[in-house]
Amino acid sequence: MSRTYEDALSHLASLQSNFAITSLFSPKVTAPDDSKGGNDKAQDLNAVAIPEVIAWLGRAGLTPDDLCGLRCVHVAGTKGKGSVCAYLTSVLTQPELRNVAGRVGTYTSPHLITVRERIMLDGEPIGRELFTRYFFEVWDAMTASARAEYVAATGQEQQQQISDEVEAELRGPATKPFYFRFLTIMALYAFLREGVRSAVIECGIGGEYDSTNILPPGAVTAGVVAQLGIDHVGMLGGTLPEIAWHKIGIAKAGRKIFTRKLEGGDAEEEAMKVIRARAVEKKAILVEVTDAQAEESSISAAHHTPSLAGEFQKYNRALVRAAVPEHLQLCDGEAYQSLTQETLEQAMRHGLEQAQLRGRCETRADGNITWLIDGAHTAESLHEVAKWFASKADADSDARKVLVFNQQERDVGKLLKVLCAGIPSGSRAAACPFDEAIFTRNDSHPRKEGEAERDLSVQGAAGDAYERIYPGGRTAIRDNITDTIEEVRKDGLGSQQKTLVLVTGSLHLIGALLQVLEPDAPR
Repeated sequence: MSRTYEDALSHLASLQSNFAITSLFSPKVTAPDDSKGGNDKAQDLNAVAIPEVIAWLGRAGLTPDDLCGLRCVHVAGTKGKGSVCAYLTSVLTQPELRNVAGRVGTYTSPHLITVRERIMLDGEPIGRELFTRYFFEVWDAMTASARAEYVAATGQEQQQQISDEVEAELRGPATKPFYFRFLTIMALYAFLREGVRSAVIECGIGGEYDSTNILPPGAVTAGVVAQLGIDHVGMLGGTLPEIAWHKIGIAKAGRKIFTRKLEGGDAEEEAMKVIRARAVEKKAILVEVTDAQAEESSISAAHHTPSLAGEFQKYNRALVRAAVPEHLQLCDGEAYQSLTQETLEQAMRHGLEQAQLRGRCETRADGNITWLIDGAHTAESLHEVAKWFASKADADSDARKVLVFNQQERDVGKLLKVLCAGIPSGSRAAACPFDEAIFTRNDSHPRKEGEAERDLSVQGAAGDAYERIYPGGRTAIRDNITDTIEEVRKDGLGSQQKTLVLVTGSLHLIGALLQVLEPDAPR
């Protein structure tokens, strides 16, 4: 059997996708008990999730107790969790903390250009050779487990008695978990094999039933719940308290879990009640980081320029500042005690300054075109992106302004309305922020000859919604990113007028954009 990197990618692509799984969950249905998220169907599917992942872990040759060889910071949240993971990774890989933190592994999702971004070692995507090695070690272990189960179930005593047809099925995707579960197990497997001490683990969806929540208390040093918002309502519920119930589900007995203290309306207060009650239920130690603490931390570091743009990042940085000392203490208490406060603060400051996260408030120069790139896909995130865009537009008021937007899975009209309404009223861009809005699918390239036409109903609905917001606004519909970029460039490159292009609405859109803009980037 071939064992190349390309073979590993091909095998991985054969696994059932996250979208195929999330589509099993029906749209929002109000739960009879507001303290828990989702509807009956969602609850049935959720309830079996963790036992299933633990079973798959066993088929890869690991047990939950094996994971106690890692020291993990577990991160959940509707928005900001990617930024928190980037900040944590940057801080923990600082040279000053090496003796305490050890080798650092990071597991996040989704990826933008290469799947190897999801599994990082000391802040860099895992190499092709290691990815291939660990992919097939996990794949083969699961194949062997499936074969042993088949032999036991059929009473056959020798592998030679298995037909070629059955053997092919045993070797294939039918005996493997779906995409995200496989990569979660593979990441943990790789971290153990590579001698990782500190692991930063990002939840995929939710927390309580997320595949990453197979981590036992002995493997976790701290939990972080970043900003909360409404997302994945079919799986998690349609209210903030329901969402909070799932996110705080990563809390572990005897471990601290850090979250922003929500202060505002009734929904925020109810969400905090749920968070506090669940922390008690889980026997975890809840640490509520206040906005005042975030402001104080931000002011004290005002002379430093954070690498991740956006005013809202101060809340994520405050959570990281709170969680890092707890993690280091439980990583290696003796080595941690040997650190001076000055050394710790220097590592924290440098780490926060140097953190990088592609596709979040990212600015990319392209001749006279400036791409403003952010994969915001929730109402709250789009509201923040609108403020970020307005600040850029105000600083360059004579520039031509273009919106590139897509959101295949959520209410595109509602999200567009949030984005446009989020432009501050005092901004020069408030009246009509964009000279043109392009609504595109996430497909990277045009259709091949003979390929069926692509469904553009979502893009059409987005265009209609935009024209209701800005009657007479100029819009365009495209079925791929390559043509979208050409649409932008035909009036931009070579022109004396500058062009600002805001690309937002989906991380999948951002990934496709970067793949086209960076054709030579490692895959």
